[in-house]
Amino acid sequence: MEDNIYSESKLREFTEAVFLKMGCSAEDAEKATDVLLKADLRGIDSHGVARLTGYVRLWEAGRINPTPEVTIVHETPSTAVIDGDGGLGLIVAIKAMEIAMKKAEQVGTGWVSVKNSNHFGIAGYHAMLAAEKDMVGMAMTNASPLVAPTFATERMLGTNPIAVAIPTAKQPMFVADMATTTAANGKLEILQRQEKDAPVGWIQNKEGNNSTNPFELKDGGALLPLGSDREHGSHKGYALGSIVDIFSAVFSGANYGPWAPPFVSFLPLAKDPVGEGLGHFLGAMRIDAFRPAEEFKHHMDNWISRFRDTKAVEGKTVLIPGDPEREAEAKRKTDGIPLNPKVVADLNEVAEKMGLSLL
Repeated sequence: MEDNIYSESKLREFTEAVFLKMGCSAEDAEKATDVLLKADLRGIDSHGVARLTGYVRLWEAGRINPTPEVTIVHETPSTAVIDGDGGLGLIVAIKAMEIAMKKAEQVGTGWVSVKNSNHFGIAGYHAMLAAEKDMVGMAMTNASPLVAPTFATERMLGTNPIAVAIPTAKQPMFVADMATTTAANGKLEILQRQEKDAPVGWIQNKEGNNSTNPFELKDGGALLPLGSDREHGSHKGYALGSIVDIFSAVFSGANYGPWAPPFVSFLPLAKDPVGEGLGHFLGAMRIDAFRPAEEFKHHMDNWISRFRDTKAVEGKTVLIPGDPEREAEAKRKTDGIPLNPKVVADLNEVAEKMGLSLL
């Protein structure tokens, strides 16, 4: 089945309408839509409008509050913990980064840990908010427990992404945005829609053996940490995922490890929660807290230029973090955003339910 192509404006209009039907304010609907569309434009199809039906189902199950009162429950001049009041993580994380940036403006750096939130979209979106203000932005979140630690068969961690965005002068922004697993769960979902096998090293079955079945998680299997196995460094991916879990949830009072709430609405919440909702961690560092911003950005340009000119193996190009996504965004803004027919079918089902125009 060939993908259907949609313009950014058409998807933006449709997605905003869905969030408004959920009861979000016009401002929040616009911001939440922007997070999802940024993922689609940047080629991260697993976290764009393909996720919209998941948010709708969580809202229908009473697990998303469309009109949250996001509050600071603890703070110092450079840190804060906020309660997301069960809101869309797409919105809660933006507000958390705004708090982090305000603190950075005042004292040089700002760090915010979040509890009582939900899935926040691509981590890179939130990190880039700071980079646009001459700050280094960091964003991370814990997630549904789908990942087995090295040598384990039990699912204990989420894909727990980390993003860092660094501003530049003339070169494109440096944006590293990655899961701490070999592959994010969304990539398995894409393979399921495309009816393709998963590469070896992405997942294991319930006995802990390698599998290429993209549906393995439904039969008790698990995603693998970055590195896939011990010989290839999976203990490092496991450690990175653990750090994200601790910063996002143990700091804030959110649920951590196997208690993190699942993204899918049909799975029950933990009977013995250790916190509230999902957790995030956002940070902003003002560049001129370290050296003059223009001087730093000049050297970032020089860093990027030199790495881009690195001698490459035959037939390959050395990439800078953020290059593939930036190139995808330039292309998709002109040519449109491709959606798998199964994603379109899901969105049309939501449209009919909510009385909206079909895609």
